Amino acid sequence: MQAIFDGIEGVAGKTLVVGGDGRYFNDAAIETILRMAAAQGVSRAIVGQGGLLSTPAASHLIRKHGTDGGLILSASHNPGGPDADFGLKYNGANGGPATETVTARIHACTRTVTSYRILDGGTVDLSRIGAAKLGDMRIEIVDPVADYAALMETLFDFDAIRALFQSGFRMRFDAMHAVTGPYARHILETRLGAAEGTVMNGTPRPDFGGGHPDPNPVWAKALMDLMHGPDAPDFGAASDGDGDRNMILGRNCYVSPSDSLAVLADRASCAPGYAKGLAGVARSMPTSAAADRVARAKGMACFETPTGWKFFGTLLDAGRVTLCGEESAGTGSDHVREKDGLWAVLLWLNILAETGASVSQILSEHWARYGRNYYSRHDYEAIDSDVAENLMDDLRARLPDLPGTKVAGLTVTAADDFAYEDPVDASRATGQGLRIYFEGDGRAVFRLSGTGTVGATLRVYLERVETDPRRLDHDPQEALSGIRAAAEEVAGISARTGRTAPDVIT
Repeated sequence: MQAIFDGIEGVAGKTLVVGGDGRYFNDAAIETILRMAAAQGVSRAIVGQGGLLSTPAASHLIRKHGTDGGLILSASHNPGGPDADFGLKYNGANGGPATETVTARIHACTRTVTSYRILDGGTVDLSRIGAAKLGDMRIEIVDPVADYAALMETLFDFDAIRALFQSGFRMRFDAMHAVTGPYARHILETRLGAAEGTVMNGTPRPDFGGGHPDPNPVWAKALMDLMHGPDAPDFGAASDGDGDRNMILGRNCYVSPSDSLAVLADRASCAPGYAKGLAGVARSMPTSAAADRVARAKGMACFETPTGWKFFGTLLDAGRVTLCGEESAGTGSDHVREKDGLWAVLLWLNILAETGASVSQILSEHWARYGRNYYSRHDYEAIDSDVAENLMDDLRARLPDLPGTKVAGLTVTAADDFAYEDPVDASRATGQGLRIYFEGDGRAVFRLSGTGTVGATLRVYLERVETDPRRLDHDPQEALSGIRAAAEEVAGISARTGRTAPDVIT
């Protein structure tokens, strides 16, 4: 914590937002943070009741109150509990993740810090809304849901969504015993009139009920089974530990995050907050190019950035884009500077209310108009770090020689190590992932992820565009079998890792 305070050039006289996703150690850590903030001259701290704040809600509070930044306690979609993950992140004054420059300064401070300052004694009752003091620092304990819910009502047609539920429309939302439970219950069940029990696993728990709060078909299996069962509701959704990711489901229908971004970019004008259209759309490089096809058809700007929401910040602040999305189930807009799971769910509900169509109909119409980007992510988890690094290094060295060669029967048309220059501030990011393109609009992307606590995770992203109307309803894994074989052959994943199949397919 001291390294963060030092890395942002001190906190004397500043105002900070503080909150987290309720995982184990959340409340104890906040007490320590507040005592350190008071000792170092923070003027005011805005804290979510019970120490709870979803990441998008924290971003909104930073922006609404014009604070100097915020501290969000979360390890996102990773498991919680005494033996699991805990995280702390700093968001800047725009409400978004710290920039590369700031994180570099913080990292440098972690290498040199020799002492810390903390108030000796003093506690704050986080359960009571209202004003408090710690030393000379003013503290405001706020309802974590109220301001966020009010913001959502300015963006979406709550009357139309309310009428949708009154018509008999049924929905289930899996909060995964994480932070979005109170938000979803208040907005969906109380404000919009969804049936009681629409929100499942709605009570935040320090260990997320022993589950893994990652909204994907593997970890939200109970919801998947329900949505593919004999009495499936019309619509299903889930969100993650800190509330910034989402999964969208229809009856017998899973919507990939890439397709969800493309559909929202196409139909956002159904919601009042986006009725005037979008300035543009941005996606992370591993995300499928489905949104690009929408952007071209509508004549709006489209940007491909490295993975990490911070890379969308400059584009959003400059008004260059309105919607952003990442393949890891993160979607958001310029209403905050973070991805926002419940926001995405509400935009889908607004579209369904406006069109009267089902989720599967929306997807079918979208693919018929724009073609289908068959897409899948294969995760090989907890690989020995040296093995994973060597695999990537060897493949990177071979990239220049790949174009024109055949791999598993497919001709490689291009290959590169993705680099990005920000069109607003001209900052550069290199080494962001290995891209290999194949004939017939196919692509494989290789990246290492450090979000786990054991070894490395190799992520392989497979994509192929299909525009033939007769071939738009195939199983994605079947449609991508050729790209998968090419990715395996070019990287030698099985031989190098000993894995014959990925741990998780999404």
